[in-house]
Amino acid sequence: MSYPRQFVGVVLAWSLLAAAAGWAQQRHHDPLNPLEADQLRDAAQEPSARIKLYLEFSRTRLAALEQMRADPKVTNRAQQTHDRLQDFLEVYDELNDNIDTFVGRKADLRKPLKTVIEADTEFQARLRALKASIASSKEETDPYEFLLNNVLDTVDNNMQDHRQLLEEQEAAAKNKKKGKS
Repeated sequence: MSYPRQFVGVVLAWSLLAAAAGWAQQRHHDPLNPLEADQLRDAAQEPSARIKLYLEFSRTRLAALEQMRADPKVTNRAQQTHDRLQDFLEVYDELNDNIDTFVGRKADLRKPLKTVIEADTEFQARLRALKASIASSKEETDPYEFLLNNVLDTVDNNMQDHRQLLEEQEAAAKNKKKGKS
């Protein structure tokens, strides 16, 4: 039986698309382990607890990165650095997505935002120290230099956003208090 060329082309295109989608799914991994995911589910409706967990998970990712970089037995340091930076970025992005969600729900985030801003400062310092420590090794940094710069920019920009949001929430709380008096 002979199929028209157009049909064969469509089938081939769909097959390639399906293969590419399968490959993309294989490459993506969840940076959270099952225990962390359970903890987040338990704190689903509690902004302070959920934000605190994301900060803890972000710190854990940076600590793992620093520990790996200090281990002289590590092979393929550049790829592992890239992967750990990516894990940190994904967890940190989830933190910010959750902040946005809770802001949309009109949650009072003044206290957790102060903790987030302190963490942002810590993350900045640790990431800048990493960048400074590897500045001399251009061959090694090529695979993750763009990602490291992206992570630093993300933390810098979000720190500004977090400070602005805190100011807005403090002003709203002050206005609300004035309205009650």
